[in-house]
Amino acid sequence: MKKLIVALLLAVAPLLSLASEGVHLDDADIDVSDQASLQRGAKYFVNYCLSCHSAKFQRYNRLARDLGLTEDEVKANLMFTTDKIGDTMNIAMSPANAEAWFGTAPPDLSLIARARGVDYIYTYLRSFYVDPARPFGVNNVVFKDVGMPNVLWELQGIQQAVYEEVDGQKVIEKLEPVEGAAGKGKMSPEEFDGAMRDLTAFLSYVAEPIQLERKRLGTWVLLFLAVFFVLAYLLKKEYWKDIH
Repeated sequence: MKKLIVALLLAVAPLLSLASEGVHLDDADIDVSDQASLQRGAKYFVNYCLSCHSAKFQRYNRLARDLGLTEDEVKANLMFTTDKIGDTMNIAMSPANAEAWFGTAPPDLSLIARARGVDYIYTYLRSFYVDPARPFGVNNVVFKDVGMPNVLWELQGIQQAVYEEVDGQKVIEKLEPVEGAAGKGKMSPEEFDGAMRDLTAFLSYVAEPIQLERKRLGTWVLLFLAVFFVLAYLLKKEYWKDIH
């Protein structure tokens, strides 16, 4: 029992830490059954994330099968670090160079959706803002003192923090675009939010490619248990009828 309690506490610890910091997470509202969304998310991941972050548990041939793509389409549009369709989504950057450039190696993102949750990822991707005090000139509302640049700035534009004073301390009230052309991205806010939902959906898929099959099988298992319960109850009544 003690081991079970410890395991549960470890599982909810990240959520408790977020709650204690008062971080608001937006609803990702993703649909991992939407292949078109996953295809767009894979495109954003390859173009904006895969340079630094690997997904070493995801194979390209499995991605092609699950996302409704041909192997030729994957090779032409999503494979830039290898030429073997059976390889995993690794990066060319070595851990030594990563530590030299960033201070620490960027984490693999294969299981980030299971570790942090899709709402966290969705909010994080949209919450970068200008902070001259940081090495890359940006910070993040969800991940304070983040150690990575805002690689999505050309899509979203550049945001700045608007502060308010609460109990004598300055806290971020909201984020808003920087005035002028520099604050505008290639996408409208609605388009960018949709793109980040697609990227979040893809990371959710990568974290558990079999999740749709698991849920489908789970429905049949519950139906089987319901039928078995009825049969077991009738059998019990038959065995005990002479006693009662």
